[in-house]
Amino acid sequence: MRCDLNILEIAKYVVDTLDVKKGEDILLLDVQNIASFTDYFVICTGTSGRMLDALAKSVQEEVKSKFGISSTIEGQPDNGWIILDLVDVVIHLFAPEQRNYYRLEELWNKGKVLVKLQ
Repeated sequence: MRCDLNILEIAKYVVDTLDVKKGEDILLLDVQNIASFTDYFVICTGTSGRMLDALAKSVQEEVKSKFGISSTIEGQPDNGWIILDLVDVVIHLFAPEQRNYYRLEELWNKGKVLVKLQ
């Protein structure tokens, strides 16, 4: 990622974008001290495959527009888990069942919760 960008600002912008687009149970987790591959996780729930797809595309478009950062969408909405990798910020979009099954919040519980929106 470009050095002139504030990584936390990008992560918070992603949270705001997901909130505006009606993402649910949004969590911003600081994993800088426990993960070598990224600084922040954003975890969010979408209530349907269509919603997961819309959330992913919105984040992708907004981050490209505001920060000039390109990303790819990995995963399929029908599978219930989509990932957008911005290098220093990794966004996990889950269907409720997959989020409950994978429990990333528990797996990365040593990370610091910065934002939690219900």
